[in-house]
Amino acid sequence: MPYIPFTDEQKQLANSVDLAEYLRVRGEKLERAGIEHKLIYCDSSGRHDSITLRGSTWFDHKNQVGGGAIKFMQEFYDMDFQTAVQELLGQRVTPPSNSPPKADKQEQKTREFKLPEANSNMHRVYAYLIKQRFIAPDIISYFAKQHTLYEDKEHHNAVFVGVDENGVPRQASKRSTNSYGNSFRITCQGSDTRYSFAHFGEDERLYVFEAPIDMLSFLTLYPKEWQKHSYIAMNGVYENAVLTALKNHINLSEVILCVDNDEGGIEAVDRLRDILNENGYSNVKRLAPPYKDWNEVLKAKNGAPALPAVPNQHKEEYHRQAENLQYLKCRPDKLTSQIYAAFKNEQYKYLAEYALALYH
Repeated sequence: MPYIPFTDEQKQLANSVDLAEYLRVRGEKLERAGIEHKLIYCDSSGRHDSITLRGSTWFDHKNQVGGGAIKFMQEFYDMDFQTAVQELLGQRVTPPSNSPPKADKQEQKTREFKLPEANSNMHRVYAYLIKQRFIAPDIISYFAKQHTLYEDKEHHNAVFVGVDENGVPRQASKRSTNSYGNSFRITCQGSDTRYSFAHFGEDERLYVFEAPIDMLSFLTLYPKEWQKHSYIAMNGVYENAVLTALKNHINLSEVILCVDNDEGGIEAVDRLRDILNENGYSNVKRLAPPYKDWNEVLKAKNGAPALPAVPNQHKEEYHRQAENLQYLKCRPDKLTSQIYAAFKNEQYKYLAEYALALYH
């Protein structure tokens, strides 16, 4: 394809295309999930819904990657930059295809889910979790005895296992135990996202975390009769495993969201609450860590440097502005000119006030 010198404005416009609307036109299947949409696709390993869309942004919760509209076209339809921009700008339209996106084709090639081979001991995992993460040894031992936490043989990573209602492993994530260099967290190929690292007790309470280490940290901080309650790590802020857990454990009726106290976690609370409410679970509460996450709280308690909480400035500003909105008296025959004047003078706050006036 010949090089096309797109302007910055054209690139920005392409990258701001509403992905849900675009994908509907393309023939893809979507499902509403609170204020987001899920991209639904099937391959040889089953039905998948780990990719969420919001406006022009997307996130693949299984592979922990996301971005804007252009990157989506490059990643999932294997387009080069030029083709992706043209497609999004409507300069060329590829006919709707029944074939899955690039990510789905890769899924078809993946092997059946298989746990990483276990090491003969857990020395490195114990050392990492106790010395660097300050997790209580008895908490680690409990899950090790349940065979849902172990050390892999090849790279000595910590492996966190999610089992189904029959105790069969269906999901696993690996966390590096390196004390130097870049650490990583990855979900094992073939994992079923309906299951995740968890513990289920007998009472009605389910605590929800972003990652297994957050969950273990919370148990270390609050060890009193912890086994009576239920806990689950989502591996991000993806609700699939939470909904499956609630469905399979009818004693659970109270959900406590213990996600990170940062922009992503704060943003996820409303989305998760909406999804849970839509599925019949109205008793949903938020328990925010005083630091960025629960392991940072544990670090601070043990005198180690800890990352502070990160406020969601956009949401705080939204609430500040919403509190100051007032009802305006407006004449219907003058409303069009008033809205036009507000746009022209960049008095955007008035638009929200006009909306309130119309609503009431």
